[in-house]
Amino acid sequence: MKLRYLILFAVAALAHSQTLAHSQTKGDHWVSTWTTAQNLVRTPPPAPPPQAQTQPAPTQPTPQSIAARGFTNQTVRMMVRSSLAGHRIRVAFSDQFGGQPVTIAAAHIALRAKDSAIVPQSDKTLLFDGKPSCTLRAGVVYYSDPIDFNVPAVTDLAVSIFLSDPTGPPTTHGTALHTTYIKDGDSTAAESLTDSMTTQSYYYLYAIDVLASADSALIVTYGDSITDGARSENETNHSWPTLLAARLAAKKETAHIGVANMGIGGNRVLRDGAGASALARLDRDVLSQAGVKWLMLLEGINDIGREASTPAEAVTAPEIIAAYKQIIDRAHAHGIQVIGCTLTPYGGAGYQRETGEAVRSAINAFIRTGGAFDAVVDFEAATRDPNDPKRFRADFDPGDHLHPNNAGYEAMANSIDLGIFTGKHKK
Repeated sequence: MKLRYLILFAVAALAHSQTLAHSQTKGDHWVSTWTTAQNLVRTPPPAPPPQAQTQPAPTQPTPQSIAARGFTNQTVRMMVRSSLAGHRIRVAFSDQFGGQPVTIAAAHIALRAKDSAIVPQSDKTLLFDGKPSCTLRAGVVYYSDPIDFNVPAVTDLAVSIFLSDPTGPPTTHGTALHTTYIKDGDSTAAESLTDSMTTQSYYYLYAIDVLASADSALIVTYGDSITDGARSENETNHSWPTLLAARLAAKKETAHIGVANMGIGGNRVLRDGAGASALARLDRDVLSQAGVKWLMLLEGINDIGREASTPAEAVTAPEIIAAYKQIIDRAHAHGIQVIGCTLTPYGGAGYQRETGEAVRSAINAFIRTGGAFDAVVDFEAATRDPNDPKRFRADFDPGDHLHPNNAGYEAMANSIDLGIFTGKHKK
């Protein structure tokens, strides 16, 4: 009799596991709820010789010293904003541009409470192939083991990593728009990191994926500082991609769509600079993202403005348009729809030139009428001054005449027709 019950229990357990496996394979799939684009590591200049030093080296780390030397025996707690809800997660780390192996000795994820504090009961340890640590090697994306974790939409999460050994200059993203907390020792499980140093950068963190419903999908917003959210206020979640995510989450018909921000401040379409060029990083930052279905492209203003400082790198509209076509073709080959976003005004910006304005105008004409994109979002129309269309509206301009402020980013996000993502948009 006992053997019979054991057999029945084993059969039931097998059937249950097969049902779970079937439902996960056939239904739920991984979709990124948050990502960030990693920048090129810059080799710091050599230290001055001892006799040239006029002040002792600082004993406490600073953002500048981190960029130059990295971390040793420190916890880094980074805050991110989810876009898509899910019930299981995996977290991806990468030392994309590093020069030496980096050990993550411990890692945790939790819901954020306030400032550096987490919601204690939400804290979960991340494992890597069943172990509490992993080694990041240059160019490799390393995923944690999946764990049960209920991620609400548009909610702050805290990812904490302990870097026990010297890392060298870290792979970073320099515009986190959330505060990162850094403290000596392993505080990955601590409720808060009091007396910690702060920066506004991400380190080694690459993506957070959620296991979501079969119809869930991802929009990758691809661009430069205007996509990154530069000049929006820290901790306000006012980049246009984050605001778009909130709009999507608020509507039942679009709540299954996540947004990944792959903007890099200073990025260019054709040439490396602040990060690899848009052409060079397309495979890593767009095509490989979990669940990607749409690509929103807003980039080119830094290519245009480069002529002010480096005339030899001046670009023409046909050059940028040819690059757009390359991006469109490569995305289409992966079943990804590409949405062209017009370049916003830059009249009065430090690198604005009339020759560049002619290039911007020609590029925007192509985006609107060229027929190459699957849909168009007219960010220029949403932000320009009606009395001086080459400039931002005064109430959208934080003063640099290049980036929007919080109100400008709201106007951009609100100008996006959500019908693009539900099939109700007229091209």
